[in-house]
Amino acid sequence: MKIFQERLVEQRKLNKKTQRQMAEYLNMAQPSYIRYENGSSEPSLENLVKIADLFDVSIDFLLGRAEF
Repeated sequence: MKIFQERLVEQRKLNKKTQRQMAEYLNMAQPSYIRYENGSSEPSLENLVKIADLFDVSIDFLLGRAEF
C-alpha cells in the first residue's frame, strides 16, 4: 500500500490541502487521517471514493494500478 501513501501525500500537496483539511473533508479526526498517510490504516471504500473525487483522479491511480 506504499504507492497509495505516496500518491495521497503527493495529491494533497499538489492541491494545497493540509492534513487537517483532509480530515475535515472526510469527517474524521486528524490523527485518523494521518494514519492513511503513514500506512498504519487504510481508507474505507467510501473515503477512497471521496479522496479520488476531491483530487479528480481515479481510484486505480491512487492504488497504483494506473499512471494517471
